Amino acid sequence: MTQLFIFILLIGLFIYGMVLLRTGLFNLSPDSLRIWLAKLTDTPWKGLLAGIGITCILQSSSAVMIIAIGLISARLITFPQSIGIILGTNIGTTVTTELITFDIEAFLVPIGILGAVFLLTGRKNLQSIGLILLGISAVFAAMGGFEYLAGPLRSIEYVDQLLLNLKESHFLSILAGTFITAIIQSSTATTGIIMGFLTDGAFKLDTGIAIMLGSNIGTCVDVFLASIGGGKEARLSAYAHIWLNIIGVMAFYPFINLLTSIGLQLSTAADVQLAHIGVLFNVSSSLMVLPFANSFGRLIMRIHGR
Repeated sequence: MTQLFIFILLIGLFIYGMVLLRTGLFNLSPDSLRIWLAKLTDTPWKGLLAGIGITCILQSSSAVMIIAIGLISARLITFPQSIGIILGTNIGTTVTTELITFDIEAFLVPIGILGAVFLLTGRKNLQSIGLILLGISAVFAAMGGFEYLAGPLRSIEYVDQLLLNLKESHFLSILAGTFITAIIQSSTATTGIIMGFLTDGAFKLDTGIAIMLGSNIGTCVDVFLASIGGGKEARLSAYAHIWLNIIGVMAFYPFINLLTSIGLQLSTAADVQLAHIGVLFNVSSSLMVLPFANSFGRLIMRIHGR
């Protein structure tokens, strides 16, 4: 039980690190990010690029979508403009999963100390950089903890049974990824946990891929909650986000074994394999929908526009 408690604390540390990182990055250029979303989304292609760019900056697809919903509620952009943003955020969020595979464990303490020093200065930009550095150190410290605790957690009977059930069913793994992400409200944190278990050998890559696919559905929860009370077009954007992610997962579900084979060819490290497959899935699913973005928007309006 002690290991499980520490594991929960590590999840909190990871999410807190992401919040610090996101806050620091956002504080450096809050107004320009909103301007980009408001002005560079008149076509699906521009929305895609804006979504990718701003998600890379904020390190959170949900944060970008919540900003977009706020702009829709304020009538600065329309629902059709948000389709491209949604597709872009799904691609941009893969940058984070690639970054957390880097091995910077030896530099975590110096990075954290430097971040704390910057926070003590009176200059806003340096304080923002300090938040970024502290966030990075927290995220990577949590990642190391996930990997370290994966083995001890497997000694807990019901955890071992859960892992066994996930190994036997891709569908259950997708549901698990959806549920975990809906609870902790971070697909990146879910992916980080998966990477720790993969590195430890707790399950194989195909199970990890299935959980990752589920996390793409689970991340829709906080966006949907943000749309409540935001008006009709804000709700339409949230529904579009949900449907796009569900359709993407359904399209790739039959090919999980193929994705596994591809992942095994891309790297020898299990966490890097998962990160690369995440890029492949999100880029492919977004680019497949992009030519039909306007038609998809009309379909969502027909289904949910009443």
